[in-house]
Amino acid sequence: MTRSRLATSDIARVAVFAAVIAVLGLPGGFTIFGAVPITAQTLGVMLAGAILGPWLGALSMTVFLALVALGLPLLSGGRGGVAVFVGPSAGYLIGFVAGALVIGLIVHARNHKPQLWRTFAGVVLGGILVVYAFGIPLQAWITRLPLGETFLTSLVFIPGDLIKAVLATAVTMTLVRAYPRAFRRTW
Repeated sequence: MTRSRLATSDIARVAVFAAVIAVLGLPGGFTIFGAVPITAQTLGVMLAGAILGPWLGALSMTVFLALVALGLPLLSGGRGGVAVFVGPSAGYLIGFVAGALVIGLIVHARNHKPQLWRTFAGVVLGGILVVYAFGIPLQAWITRLPLGETFLTSLVFIPGDLIKAVLATAVTMTLVRAYPRAFRRTW
């Protein structure tokens, strides 16, 4: 039986990205329609998956959510504690883990060097579609609103999330050129 162990540098990278997500929550959030705030934290999810890859990206989101569950006020507006996992944002939070995983799988497909088109596609599919796929149905169920209505009110997130996708892609591609060792891939 082989045991997979994380290198110290991997643990540090996971911790850094969990901290990045927390820092992106400091400016707070605002709501336009509905009960889920618009925040910068999904930018961190996109960066974690694109830079760390699927498993470390998902692990960084899991660490972040564990800290939130322990009561640390790391979500936008200083929210934290187990109660956030039964509120309208719960599905989006769960989607952070799955989103980072999908982003990493697409961006780092077959261990190839990240490319612009694949990075943007991965960030949009994982960071927007997957996060919404978890967030919208759970939000509808918790708020007891029809799924269609919840979906329509969630469209307000799209412009900001597309801007975050462009930013995450630009940062990732810049990092690939400036510091390729950060990706620790075999390409």
